[in-house]
Amino acid sequence: MASSSKPEGSMLWGGRFTGGLDPLMVKYNESIYFDRVLYKQDILGSIAFARANAKAGIITQDEFQQIERGLREVEKEWQAGTFTIVPGVDEDIHTANERRLGEIIGKQVAGKLHTGRSRNEQVVCDMRMWLRDELRQIESHLVAFLRVLAARAEQEIDLVMPGYTHLQRAQPIRWSHWLLSYGLAFAADLERLREVISRVNRNPLGCGALAGNPFGLDRDMITKELGFDGLLWNSMGGVADRDFVTETLQWGSMLMQHVSRWAEDLIIYSTAEFGFVRLADAYSTGSSLMPQKKNPDSLELLRGKSGRAFGHMAGFMMTQKGLPSTYNKDLQESVEPMLDHVKTVSDSIQIANGVLATLTTNAEKMRAALDPFMLATDVADYLVRKGVPFRETHHISGRCVAKSEETGIPMNELSYEQMKAIDPRFEEDISEAFNYDTSVERRSAKGGTSKSSVMEQIKVLEEMLG
Repeated sequence: MASSSKPEGSMLWGGRFTGGLDPLMVKYNESIYFDRVLYKQDILGSIAFARANAKAGIITQDEFQQIERGLREVEKEWQAGTFTIVPGVDEDIHTANERRLGEIIGKQVAGKLHTGRSRNEQVVCDMRMWLRDELRQIESHLVAFLRVLAARAEQEIDLVMPGYTHLQRAQPIRWSHWLLSYGLAFAADLERLREVISRVNRNPLGCGALAGNPFGLDRDMITKELGFDGLLWNSMGGVADRDFVTETLQWGSMLMQHVSRWAEDLIIYSTAEFGFVRLADAYSTGSSLMPQKKNPDSLELLRGKSGRAFGHMAGFMMTQKGLPSTYNKDLQESVEPMLDHVKTVSDSIQIANGVLATLTTNAEKMRAALDPFMLATDVADYLVRKGVPFRETHHISGRCVAKSEETGIPMNELSYEQMKAIDPRFEEDISEAFNYDTSVERRSAKGGTSKSSVMEQIKVLEEMLG
């Protein structure tokens, strides 16, 4: 086997090892090409750690200032895109930053940066800070999406359409009621996200490799500087914990499940057979063969990417399930799914927002899809108001449906005499039951599809946004 020419002393862990590494193992082990996105968090964490070491007397104030100045130079190089990764040497972002720091301020002082710190705590600190910031951005995207949804629900509250169960027409509802059925699910996702952020935002610095810090490090000082809400209280658990990643992946999977179902409904509603909505050109594509086609690619991609999001979660949970306590290199597998999941979810929410903000509705198509049979429950409810038990009224209404099918006469056009023949308790005011708008307005209990109920739901949703 060919050996690596990389000097063993250049690795953070290299002093114990004298043999070379398989070049493939070097690449297999390194994470620099994906964890470099954590450069800013790594630098901020290092500055805070060095400041705490200076307070503890482990390094001098002058040494701290040199370290801080050097790390700020490294940060500028990353920001400008001029940082040069050294293949085979910079195995991860932590190694790369410390290597470059040594070149800027000298290895003698730079070598003191890592005093009392392990990469085990360093990497998880970087991840928590990065994820916290990204989830807060996702939170803002989700709030923006929900504000658009609430605004459309209010503006288009008079649109009446079929509501479906089993994809069969069931009862008349407001378009706004459909919107809010997903809006309130997304609002619950927002509540869960805020809980996830609070658990992500915990400080692991000071945990060491697993047993804690031996130099009297002021962890509270670091916590405050880095904007954490609190500490991880057990050093062994602190370095091994990736539940914050798992929980994020679980959260994102549930959100994307809701996005996928929402997208599926809109895909159906945008077909020529339904025609309830039309997507803007910005979120559609044409066919390479059929000029008349307008495909809902944005919605199909949202539906498809839900599977990708779920795969992140399932894969990483399988990685963790048999690990012994504290740090194991398997945990490196938390970074890539985290990065891709965050991008997938963030992009998806923004695409969903664009789709919803720009689609157009067709009130005529929605109303034309209404069917008198959808008022069969209203016929039963009519008799309930006359004092007839519901189980009996359900059967009577079913006979009205059967009569309509038998005669080919729409149920709302059956004559009063035909209705009276089915049950003598029908009176002439039965005609009032065959009104879609009246049907919708009668569902006025909290959570229903009447205008007042929908407006109340909009208010509840807006309060959830904060």
